[in-house]
Amino acid sequence: MVPIMPLLLFFFLLSSTHSLQGPPSPGFYPSSKTGSIAFNQGFRNLWGPQHQNVDQAGTVTVWLDTSSGSGFKSYDPYRSGYFGANVKLQGGYTAGVITSFYLSNNEEHPGNHDEIDIEFLGTTPDKPYVLQTNVYIRGSGDGNIIGREMRFHLWFDPTQDFHHYAILWNPSEIIFFVDDVPVRRYPRKSDATFPLRPMWVYGSIWDASSWATEEGKYKADYRYQPFIGRYKNFKLGGCKADGPATCLPPSGSPTGTTGLSPQQQAAMEWVQRGYKVYDYCHDPRRDHTLIPEC
Repeated sequence: MVPIMPLLLFFFLLSSTHSLQGPPSPGFYPSSKTGSIAFNQGFRNLWGPQHQNVDQAGTVTVWLDTSSGSGFKSYDPYRSGYFGANVKLQGGYTAGVITSFYLSNNEEHPGNHDEIDIEFLGTTPDKPYVLQTNVYIRGSGDGNIIGREMRFHLWFDPTQDFHHYAILWNPSEIIFFVDDVPVRRYPRKSDATFPLRPMWVYGSIWDASSWATEEGKYKADYRYQPFIGRYKNFKLGGCKADGPATCLPPSGSPTGTTGLSPQQQAAMEWVQRGYKVYDYCHDPRRDHTLIPEC
């Protein structure tokens, strides 16, 4: 007879090992193709300077309390590139709070801007963070926003350590990466559904209680302030807006072409199969005449 306790322990360890399994290897690591830069080499404070700090190790801390949040912006605009940072999120009650890393030209084109977003939607302690990816084309706070949201849970706890999050944007596609694993690819199917104008790179922490957590069900609770986001290992690689026309945009695949390798595709499908929690293309509430790329 097999003793019950060792058997139970075996199955517990087996299930724990399975739950800790990460995605299959993508086989290609775009973050290794772009060197890291110090925050002050590529960025400046945009707002909330009293809520932003850079320590001696180069880690940028931004925080939100009742008085303000904070944001930063790249010195230069880009027309394509690989843009990444290691980010660590706050644990506990963070509902209503968004920590972000994104591309935008909203200051250049107010009311009519483009944007490519990585946003971490805060949560309640019993639920995981949501990673929201989004693409705007010529839309702003003018009532004509057409979001292209795809949301994920993560296969790790983003509050326990830094992980690398990145956007690759070239004239053919946008690819979102988490630790070099592609989680979403947004191809250019027409000029009308793809951002082509130069954009800056931003990071921020702010209160989005009206929609961030379960469509606004849970609000920011300032009994838990300050809400903190940490960034390091910044990567800005690509073609600056005023750079030479000969500048070649980066590729997200090992072949140097558009699209993903079969190995990358398999890794992305693993993520989407197990961790995707929302896809705008599959939302019956959406007017699909406005999102023809679906």
